[in-house]
Order: sequence, then structure tokens, then C-alpha cells
Amino acid sequence: MSSTPTLPVTFRPARTRAVLISSGVAILAVITAVALLLENLGPGERISFVFVGALILGVLLLLARPRIVADEAGVTVVNLTTTRRLAWAEIVQVNLRPGDAWVFLDLSDGTSLPAMGIQPGIAKQRAIEDARALRDLVESAPT
Repeated sequence: MSSTPTLPVTFRPARTRAVLISSGVAILAVITAVALLLENLGPGERISFVFVGALILGVLLLLARPRIVADEAGVTVVNLTTTRRLAWAEIVQVNLRPGDAWVFLDLSDGTSLPAMGIQPGIAKQRAIEDARALRDLVESAPT
């Protein structure tokens, strides 16, 4: 049984985030080492190798960005490139159905907002617990 967490609380896919960040750093390090070790490369080519490694790291850091921050006033949903602030009253329901890549928030205006901060990818049980905790917060929030 889930218990309602104390506010403020941040939900994020910690394992996924750790894998993405560590992989990005490792890729940058390997590509940089290759660029430095290859003797036939000129300075421009070496810089382009490092640039590609940094670009890959940047993309992986972007993928590691999603989170959901709940506080007394509402919820902030941070996805890959967007951030949206919602009052508690705007959230009608929290959904994490089998097969969903992340939580969806049904909103009072009839739309649905993906909330990528809770993902069942690597840590399915943790995502289910977080989705239940967020649902409990929505249900107990003052309207």
C-alpha cells in the first residue's frame, strides 16, 4: 500500500538517468581518447571527434532531464524540451497503464499531458509506486 509522500517531492527515473549520464560520459571519454590516439588525424578532425562525443553526451543529458516536482501549490512537469506548471485542480487523473512508456496526466481542460518523470522502463515497480504516490497526492490535494 502506498502512503502519500511529504511535499515537496521529486519523481524521476533514477536508474534510467544514471545509465544515460554514465553512458554519455563514457562515450565522450572513449571518442576523445580515440581522437587523441589516432596519429593520422589533423587538429580539425580531432576537434570534430570530440564535438561528436559532446553532442552525444548532450543528447543523453537531454534524455535524462525529465522529472515531476510536486509541491503545495501544484505540479511541475519537466519533459525533454518543455516544462509545464499545473495547479492541483487542473489534474483530474494520473494514468500508468500496462504498455505505457510513462505516466499521463488527464487534465481538467480535456487534454492529456505526458509526464516522462515516471517511466516503467528499467525500474517498473518503482514507477508503479511513484505513479500511485502522485495519484494519492492528486486525490488528497485541496481543490
